[in-house]
Amino acid sequence: MNTHFIIVELQQGTDEWREWRHKGIGASDASTIMGENRFKSAAQLLQEKRGPVRNIGQNEAMARGTQLEPEARRRYIAKTGKDVRPACLQSTRYNWLRASLDGFTASYDVVVEIKCGDSVYRKASQSRSVPDYYYGQMQHILAVTGLDSLDFWCHWPGFPDLLLPVERNNAYIEHLLNRELEFWNQVQQNA
Repeated sequence: MNTHFIIVELQQGTDEWREWRHKGIGASDASTIMGENRFKSAAQLLQEKRGPVRNIGQNEAMARGTQLEPEARRRYIAKTGKDVRPACLQSTRYNWLRASLDGFTASYDVVVEIKCGDSVYRKASQSRSVPDYYYGQMQHILAVTGLDSLDFWCHWPGFPDLLLPVERNNAYIEHLLNRELEFWNQVQQNA
């Protein structure tokens, strides 16, 4: 019996899903809140969360990643034998703590984060580790699921898939949750 989260029945990419994400902090917000996102500041994210839900859309690289994700998931399942499906989770501890997972087993014991991009593939294959700017996202997912590790699966057509395990970092998670709670309180102040 899981006590860390509830499964929220939503189809990722829909308006209802965007609304749900807007009312909390998702894994992709974590690196921004921690100051690890070179593309967006916490102040920018705060403005977005205080405003109306917007469908920001995707740039070309994001759209390509979304398009490649189902194939990457199939390849992960074939390689590992772990049957994973997308899932939306909400923490039972903090209502605002949320994650849209790329893949989660029905037994809630394996989660995979899938990245399908040329740049992330190059970085991960050269360093044999998860790029720093995704670290907060990975730890956020581990905070929501309560798991000790997750699989980082990197796929780029024409190259061997990369599977990198990411271990839970409790000290980082404690710091992350404190920062996220502080951030969410700021969102609520002007909501």
